[in-house]
Amino acid sequence: MLLDVRLLTVKDYHRMTEAGIFDPDERVELLAGQIIKMAAKGTAHESAITRTERLLRNLLGEQILLRLQSPIQLDDYSEPEPDISVVVPDPLYYEDHHPTRDEVYLIIEVADTSLSRDLEFKAGIYAQSGISDYWVLDVNNRKLHVFREPSQDGYQRQMILSENASVSLLAFPDVTVVVKEMLRSAIAP
Repeated sequence: MLLDVRLLTVKDYHRMTEAGIFDPDERVELLAGQIIKMAAKGTAHESAITRTERLLRNLLGEQILLRLQSPIQLDDYSEPEPDISVVVPDPLYYEDHHPTRDEVYLIIEVADTSLSRDLEFKAGIYAQSGISDYWVLDVNNRKLHVFREPSQDGYQRQMILSENASVSLLAFPDVTVVVKEMLRSAIAP
């Protein structure tokens, strides 16, 4: 049986937020017209965001603007809040709009409890939206999943890198990131 589902638009979502429908502490985002609860933030998750933010800021400086857990508007039905968005600098710091897919260099999701959602559901949405460089940092298994070549059917290229591997950003091919620099120090057995 096929259900006739009404998808929410970004405008609907903003009106709901302005009307106070969501609790101020409730963590939700709009993905493919659906309101999705976001995973709780653990310490490994937060420290990886902080390390990665510092690393990217040191490597890229004023060439980019970093946004942490802030909205980006992919289309009329998706406004995710990725852990890290590397975006085109804006003189107004995006005061008048959220960055759009054309203003995004790289999206990074940090996964401790959200790995399957980030690798499957979010990867599909980001690919369909044309995000050319999407990374999922798996803090538990100490790996980086790199997705590239987006299409309507998903990403056509995926690499899984170990903590000792390095990768360059598509938008900045001369800038190399070593995976373990985004992770906590390895604990000796």
